[in-house]
Amino acid sequence: MVDSAQGLRSGATPLAVRMRPRSLDEVAGQRHLLTPGSPLVALAADRTGESGAVSVILWGPPGTGKTTLAQAIARSSGRKFVELSAVTAGVRDVRQVMEAARADRDLYGVSTVLFLDEIHRFTKAQQDALLPGVENGWVILVAATTENPSFSVISPLLSRSLLLTLETLDDDDLGMLVDRAVADPRGLDGRVDLAPEARAAIVRLASGDARRALTALEAASTSALSEVAQSAAADESTADAAGDDGGADEEGGAGDAGVSDGVAPRALITPEVVARAVDRALLRYDRDGDEHYDVISAFIKSVRGSDVDAALHYLARMIEAGEDPRFIARRIIVLASEDIGMADPTALGVAVAAADAVQYIGMPEGRIPLAQAVVHLATAPKSNAAYLGIDAALADVRAGRAGRVPKHLRDAHYPGAKRLGHGKGYAYPHDDPIGVVPQQYLPDPLKGAVYYTPTEHGNEREVSARLAKLRRIVRGER
Repeated sequence: MVDSAQGLRSGATPLAVRMRPRSLDEVAGQRHLLTPGSPLVALAADRTGESGAVSVILWGPPGTGKTTLAQAIARSSGRKFVELSAVTAGVRDVRQVMEAARADRDLYGVSTVLFLDEIHRFTKAQQDALLPGVENGWVILVAATTENPSFSVISPLLSRSLLLTLETLDDDDLGMLVDRAVADPRGLDGRVDLAPEARAAIVRLASGDARRALTALEAASTSALSEVAQSAAADESTADAAGDDGGADEEGGAGDAGVSDGVAPRALITPEVVARAVDRALLRYDRDGDEHYDVISAFIKSVRGSDVDAALHYLARMIEAGEDPRFIARRIIVLASEDIGMADPTALGVAVAAADAVQYIGMPEGRIPLAQAVVHLATAPKSNAAYLGIDAALADVRAGRAGRVPKHLRDAHYPGAKRLGHGKGYAYPHDDPIGVVPQQYLPDPLKGAVYYTPTEHGNEREVSARLAKLRRIVRGER
């Protein structure tokens, strides 16, 4: 059974551990998993521990509350709670838990909640050892993983469990956690003041990770309190030296000039204190403000302008400031088609692959495929011809320049279509020795229209020569 009560020296325990919620009501974020009647709420609400419940696998990034949810359930539920870590536990440990859980169920009618952290580290054999207990109801498994369970958890275990996906905490959730930690007796107990700019900096540095936010807050508070203590000691030393000069009168003289009223000065956490404490520069970057748009604009223009070093600089600024990597990946995909296009047809594939990689492996490792894609795009030949082509075609369509589809191109498969002349006269290109035939494809009002004009950059140099020949053949100009 997990005993999470604080000892006599709980101050030595990390702030993130001390501030771990004691019930589901204190959990920040994950409201989609904590609605009335949800599996987690039902599991926590069972005070007797006798009703059935489904096993769950919690999947989400670090610091989103997987362990927190499990321990909150442990404090709320009437079930026995056992915690194992896949880092240290083996098959023997799992079997011992299963045997004890079966005995508790048969003798006392109480089921056991088994919390297994980092289940993706378990081998197939270790996960197989969980199956009898989960299937027979000896234990209710609550497993946590940061990796996609579809790849890291065996199928039989997945089919017997409910997969719950945790979301990255937003800025409001992190701000609430930081404020609570500053005031709560379990945390800093109001011994420090947190400047609004410093609060925003901690939230930004956390990038959705509650543990990272509380760790940064603790480091900053330690630094601020240390500075206040050193300042107070220096003042006291100065006051003592002044009192030893003998120039003060007996009562209320110069010797008391530097003595405070007995109230210790409060420590203030400023952005500078946060920067020193976490050894990380605090970038001026508001994800919802002007700086956000300025940096992404500079990033796009640097890639378009083929300045790979500037592109990497702005990529680094966005990553370091906690920008959503999915947003960056989306912009890279757009760049690959808008500014490179057919000049390097592989650019789009590289951009999409980078986006998939970020989604699969997450951050901070996701910075590597993002950087590879940025370097590829920045150094690739550039062309916006495809982008201009679709916009020109859209302009004609929106202006009403469309016309009917030529009869020989219309669908001729439904009854009566041939009677209407649909498909009549269509020339099948594959029947021609060169695979291209003279034939009108555009509607009559747009006959001869040109939308795509390739450049002489990169791959489009070859496309340009081939396209000119194709147009001459198709339009009967050869």
